[in-house]
Amino acid sequence: MGRITLDQVQKKFGDVEVIPPLDLTIEDGEFVVFVGPSGCGKSTLLRLIAGLEDVSGGEIRIDGKPATDLPPAKRGLAMVFQSYALYPHMTVRKNITFPLKMAGMSEEEKKRRVDHAAEVLNLTDYLDRRPGQLSGGQRQRVAIGRAIVREPAAFLFDEPLSNLDAALRVGMRLEISELHERLATTMIYVTHDQVEAMTMADKIVVLRKGHIEQVGSPLELYRTPRNLFVAGFIGSPTMNLIDGDEAGNHEAQTIGIRPEHISVGDGPWQGTVGVSEHLGSDTFFHVHDTGLAETITVRAPGEVEHRAGDTIRLAPQMDKLHRFGSDGLRIA
Repeated sequence: MGRITLDQVQKKFGDVEVIPPLDLTIEDGEFVVFVGPSGCGKSTLLRLIAGLEDVSGGEIRIDGKPATDLPPAKRGLAMVFQSYALYPHMTVRKNITFPLKMAGMSEEEKKRRVDHAAEVLNLTDYLDRRPGQLSGGQRQRVAIGRAIVREPAAFLFDEPLSNLDAALRVGMRLEISELHERLATTMIYVTHDQVEAMTMADKIVVLRKGHIEQVGSPLELYRTPRNLFVAGFIGSPTMNLIDGDEAGNHEAQTIGIRPEHISVGDGPWQGTVGVSEHLGSDTFFHVHDTGLAETITVRAPGEVEHRAGDTIRLAPQMDKLHRFGSDGLRIA
């Protein structure tokens, strides 16, 4: 079981409050992603759950039992850090076994756990190698293997893919998601990359300056962001945000529309094509001089032949508009 509950959890460093009191429940077996810009408090919140930082107020419960004052080793959680922190002189097998050395379990049980972790992570053929003989992705899998052998109530990942190149990041995203499917264990994953959050999470927690801005599934946050911050943070490319008066909608301070909800053709908006980004399956082009915003980003399927300097008309899907008030909150 791996249900984690935060009740008015708070963190201060001296007089500076980095996590105002917040409530959050992570259900058993969920894959929850903490996402937000640098300095938003997501890693600090993870470290509070892990017990690596002391809370300044509130209570943490794991499976209904108080855990606020428990040391990290007693919480039944396993953490995977951004750095692999492997022992270079040890083989992969010894690195994965290391967390079990102090547990007092039999050699047979330790071997069973290590062999199981190696099989799950496709590391069986590498158990006798040392970290220096592995790729970055393989070293990260070894670090995850060290967590798996502890059979924790939950896994805590602190930006584990930051040191990998783009291709390896995509591969490891899939591997961690598949690992969650196989183990069915609670996972909390910290990232600043909203693409990772959208593709991996059952539930996303969007943080800004220690506050929870919104909690929901990836599609809930994408389709119904509760405020301008979430609207601008979730989605790649980001949502177009337009002054409500300029858009002819006087009931809203700001109008938002996703790039894929604007088509080229006979429409009420006109502008000048700037930079186009051709991705094969899609083309993103950036339109200026609309009188609505500095730039309007449009997503079109396939290859679209519009050159820089072309004048085009744009047709927004009116039923896909997002409306926000002067306080930045979504207008229902």
